[in-house]
Amino acid sequence: MALTAGIVGLPNVGKSTLFNAITQAGAESANYPFCTIDPNVGIVEVPDERLQQLTELVKPKKTIPTAFEFTDIAGIVKGASKGEGLGNKFLSHIREVDAICQVVRCFVDENITHVSGKVDPISDIETINLELILADLETVDKRLSRVEKMAKQKDKDAMYEHEILVKLKDAFESDQPARAVSFTDEQMRIVKQLHLLTIKPILYVANVGEDEVADASNNEYVALVREYAAKEGAEVIVVCAKIESEIAELEGEEKEMFLEELGIQESGLDQLIKASYNLLGLATYFTAGEQEVRAWTFKKGMKAPECAGIIHTDFERGFIRAETVAYEDLLTNGSMGAAREAGKVRLEGKEYIVKDGDVMHFRFNV
Repeated sequence: MALTAGIVGLPNVGKSTLFNAITQAGAESANYPFCTIDPNVGIVEVPDERLQQLTELVKPKKTIPTAFEFTDIAGIVKGASKGEGLGNKFLSHIREVDAICQVVRCFVDENITHVSGKVDPISDIETINLELILADLETVDKRLSRVEKMAKQKDKDAMYEHEILVKLKDAFESDQPARAVSFTDEQMRIVKQLHLLTIKPILYVANVGEDEVADASNNEYVALVREYAAKEGAEVIVVCAKIESEIAELEGEEKEMFLEELGIQESGLDQLIKASYNLLGLATYFTAGEQEVRAWTFKKGMKAPECAGIIHTDFERGFIRAETVAYEDLLTNGSMGAAREAGKVRLEGKEYIVKDGDVMHFRFNV
């Protein structure tokens, strides 16, 4: 699935350090603004313990995890919507991603410059969100000027769109993002055509100091970010980008031991990857056989033939049915044969909406 989560934030909040840790792609990281000019794109594997369990059960020749893209977008500054800094370029890069992960600095370090001179996560969040709102307001104003003339001539489509545009304009002028406005499914089809920045789903990444990674409950900055995020129903992931870059270099038992020493069960990066995957509305189904056990990414709500098409277009074109068993049922019964005897294996047709964790075998004919 070609969906991307974009990492945004003010300069020097730890974006590129975090991106390096996520993808180990080596994006340049330095202590000055605009270190990242062009967006760095990296493919990241989605951690999924179910894949390991299926591998142990089936014992295939190889195991292939699913993955999706993270994009590291250069730091935004106040006035970006008017072209300040590298504003126009940055905004165009944000326009190309499907969800936003906003990194917020929640640590004090006199050796790392803050673009506004002090650590103030809410001010940082509002600076970025306001720039995105102002950019969207400009988009809506341009569209309104075209639609208004047709609406005055009683054009029904124009009148309908005009109502939606005015609703958005009112929200933007009240510093509210598009995602905070309620729309019907029909109205949303028009909203999507505007390619607004603030309609994209968002989560916040609180970047804390090394001594707070195990427990950030006493970090006043994190508390403020959580309070802010709760108002718009957004998730907050707490990470220490510096430590995560060290964890990313470890594997297996070494990684587990390091996490244990830190007093955490799961790395912040793994939490962020899973949260971003969910934010994008993505889910995973599996194929499992002697040759390979593989995880496949699909968009929630997709039907069986569409999911089959992710493997190969012929699978969708010639789809007959999908032999399907829930991951939990397969694990409980110990094998596909035992699950079949227990009546847990189903034959699903073209209208079946695939569920996260389904283990599937597609039957097709072309």
